Amino acid sequence: MTNAYTLGLVSISFRKHSPLDIVKAVKNAGLSCIEWGSDVHAPANEPDKVREIAALQTEYGISCSSYGTYFRLTVNPMEELLPHIEAAKMLGTDILRLWCGPTKSGADMTAEEKENLFDVCHKAERIAAENHVTLCMECHQNTFTERVEDAVMLMKEMYSPHFQMYWQPLNDDPAENIASAKAIAPYCSHLHVYNWKAQARYPLAAATEEWRSYIREFATPRTLLLEFMPDNRLATLETEAAALKNIIGGLA
Repeated sequence: MTNAYTLGLVSISFRKHSPLDIVKAVKNAGLSCIEWGSDVHAPANEPDKVREIAALQTEYGISCSSYGTYFRLTVNPMEELLPHIEAAKMLGTDILRLWCGPTKSGADMTAEEKENLFDVCHKAERIAAENHVTLCMECHQNTFTERVEDAVMLMKEMYSPHFQMYWQPLNDDPAENIASAKAIAPYCSHLHVYNWKAQARYPLAAATEEWRSYIREFATPRTLLLEFMPDNRLATLETEAAALKNIIGGLA
């Protein structure tokens, strides 16, 4: 915890590394939590792996900020949602990240597709409420919530503490990212933190002031999760974590 912000890592940053390697690196970098991905490290259909991660968290004093699923609403069968919720609870979190809709932007969806998506979202929200968890949609390309206006429309439609958003910068223009952050902030729990320009990755320290301007749009401290390293190296986590701490330290 730094100035009330919770700082952590998204495990998919290091898909080739074991959960043990990742937990040790997070501990050494002075971060406090991990969002475990369901694709490699913590599959919902492999509970033994999930329990092993939970034990590692206890051993190293690391918490689970969230469960980064690849459950895609309207694509995955709804009966697969409960096993993901169960896996999240094994990891000690009530936050699940989902992808919203078929593999396309909301701009490319038909009215019928949008109506179906909203119906599925309401069904998912009811399951989340019954199980005391929160489903968070990601601002991600090729999902309904890629565009900020669609994300806000969905949040207003759902109007539920059990159905929320993540935020991350999707534009090269900082002004556009600031506007996006401001719009998403009332519905947002976690932020994915990185420094990309187009498809190129750069050290987070090079975007210090940009990130301070983004974070200031969120009225209260959020969970900030480093996602991907500029060079894909586990050893770089300490440097990126130090950059994130410096960003937070300069917010006052």
